[in-house]
Amino acid sequence: MSELRILQVCHNHPSLHPGGTEIFAHDLFTAFKSVPGIASAFLACVSGLHRDPKPGTRLQAMGHNGDEMLLWSGHYDRFYQSQVDLYGVVPELAQFLRNFRPDIVHVHHTQLLGMEMLFLIRRVLPQARIVYTLHDYFPICAHEGQMVTTKDHTLCERASPDACHGCFPKASPDKFVLRETHIKNMFRMVDQFLAPSKFLEQRYIAWGLAPERIRIMRNGRPALPPQRSREPGRANVFATFGNVSPFKGTLVALDAAARVAAGGKSDFELRIHGGMPFQTDAFRAKFEAALEAAPAARHLGAYDSGRRPALMASVDWVIVPSIWWENAPLVISEAFQAGKPVLCSDIGGMAEMVEDGVNGLHFRAGDPADLARVMRRALSERNLRAKLAEGIPAVPSIADCAFEHLKLYGALRDQADTTPMLADHTERAPGPAAVVQLGRPH
Repeated sequence: MSELRILQVCHNHPSLHPGGTEIFAHDLFTAFKSVPGIASAFLACVSGLHRDPKPGTRLQAMGHNGDEMLLWSGHYDRFYQSQVDLYGVVPELAQFLRNFRPDIVHVHHTQLLGMEMLFLIRRVLPQARIVYTLHDYFPICAHEGQMVTTKDHTLCERASPDACHGCFPKASPDKFVLRETHIKNMFRMVDQFLAPSKFLEQRYIAWGLAPERIRIMRNGRPALPPQRSREPGRANVFATFGNVSPFKGTLVALDAAARVAAGGKSDFELRIHGGMPFQTDAFRAKFEAALEAAPAARHLGAYDSGRRPALMASVDWVIVPSIWWENAPLVISEAFQAGKPVLCSDIGGMAEMVEDGVNGLHFRAGDPADLARVMRRALSERNLRAKLAEGIPAVPSIADCAFEHLKLYGALRDQADTTPMLADHTERAPGPAAVVQLGRPH
């Protein structure tokens, strides 16, 4: 069997924006590098939020090995998920694809890149197979892929032109029809969709993706170095991990901690681990006020991923208070790796990963009073932490996850070697001149 050439594509690089999608995509790329017979490359996008463009080229090397590249793509239409500057981006991206010649292009996100790049990949590499992991709901929801309303951040059960117009009154319903048509048209280029959770898979099936085009592929995590955990005793240290933002529910956690303290509990801590990249001044002000109102809470700021195992080892409970339909938060897997029970919102992929009363506890999403109730139970119920820790499941390793991906990649490459390019990719795909127009569906 000849060398298998794999390109991982993501919207950011974890060293510039350490989000869950970026971290997982890069971990997968790194795992492939140690496998004989595999040529692995990583392509991430970057904009002016992360670094300035370099003169003369939109492609920039990342690191010293030549297998990680950044594509500067700062001209991007967030509403249509579309790359505006096709004249600048397409030639260099097309040349990069021709030079590396991947058998598999695994796309983890098209943010910054643009949905029409799926068609470019198909056109430049007709025999390559395209895999797309659906890490969130950006294709469905124009509100940063959160599927919560813009007015009061209530959960959105289903996107529709009228409902989306209610969130964005300045955009007429027909624009949402165009947006969905554009994205679904580009999704026809994909050979295999992956979903890290059953919940997300079902959301996309309800949106219109055929069930046979999606398969569940759970995210894996690198093995943790041995850590010295907290001594047995009072289970009174809670913590959140990850970027601080409105949708991550950090304000819910702080409000809950304030309520617990107001009810007479003082011997506990809430540690907020994470930075606040790209947050508004208004949210920062709300966060500071909530922090001041919660005497047991401390904001310990951003942390390097290498410090995370030690930070988790030093706490008793990990809180995941997100107010949106999280898909498969890495922080839950990381908490389970560290043997820590999780207190999480009772929705989405969070509730799918954490079994209430078995390896963690649920509370009503967005409800600080209910989280406070759960925290009081965690503080007062003897041996609860030990009981829930016994129910924590094994977390798939990144090596096992990479192996499952490689089996899929191999099967797709075999399919490409024995069958002509799918008619669905050619007969109904836009013509070559249409690529430029697809960059401007509005």
